[in-house]
Amino acid sequence: MTAIQVKDNKKICSQTSTTFQLNDENYYSDQANWHFQSKSLFWNFMQCEAATLAQLKHEYQPFSNPTPLLFGNYLHSYFESKKAHERFIEANETSLYKYGKKEKGLKSDFKQAQKCIQTLEDEKRFRLLYQGQKEVIVKGNLFGVDWMGKIDCLDLKNKWFFDLKTVDDIHKKHWSKEENGYTNFAVSRGYDMQMAIYKELIKQTFGVECTPFIIAVSKQKVPDKAILSIPEWRMENRLDQIEELQPHIQRVKNGEEEPSYCGHCDYCRSHKIMNEITSIDDIELY
Repeated sequence: MTAIQVKDNKKICSQTSTTFQLNDENYYSDQANWHFQSKSLFWNFMQCEAATLAQLKHEYQPFSNPTPLLFGNYLHSYFESKKAHERFIEANETSLYKYGKKEKGLKSDFKQAQKCIQTLEDEKRFRLLYQGQKEVIVKGNLFGVDWMGKIDCLDLKNKWFFDLKTVDDIHKKHWSKEENGYTNFAVSRGYDMQMAIYKELIKQTFGVECTPFIIAVSKQKVPDKAILSIPEWRMENRLDQIEELQPHIQRVKNGEEEPSYCGHCDYCRSHKIMNEITSIDDIELY
């Protein structure tokens, strides 16, 4: 892979060398996470380095409700292919259906997922746009570190790509400490960073500059939907953020520096020691 230049002639890609062969079977594996950086892993390090490193080393397993992930995968697999959706249903039958039995019908959460699917299916523009290769793995190098990504729908012919997102409410406001104000779900969850990364990895993998779009569908009783673009300045700012934070995060990941504790996640609370007294005027607010 040869070096390329992007924005202000800043080198973002350098020679990569890894013997690990990334594929569909191992993309979500521990091996892949140790060999490559990804948006989800990097974002988790941004939230709490200590918790993310402990999870990566299998020293900590956070409690999480599996339903939102299954909800998202139910929708994603449907739009990937009929075969992929059938495989997903077969593998998760006990979680998707009442009493774990198909004949009892879908649980209410996945009836809602079906509503979301139908909402998109009924949109002619969505059907016209969401064409191309599905679940495409891309790789590249950002500022000296190997990265990986998986594109929901990549259309190289039209030079664009799409990422499906399920959200509780597209218009709900989210407080951002970073921006010191309210923002939308896409910025709050770092989807602008994800699209910036994917755009660059697609360019490095295929040599094509593609425009990213988020297709959002809400989990409301009557699902809302939107096709969202990402301003170029936001993606540039996110790449700057990666360049700034990555050296430290990589050293933490490699065991060369101690991780910082966010102080308010489950992992940090479980390791907290009351060794100081804090004035009520100094209570940190999140």
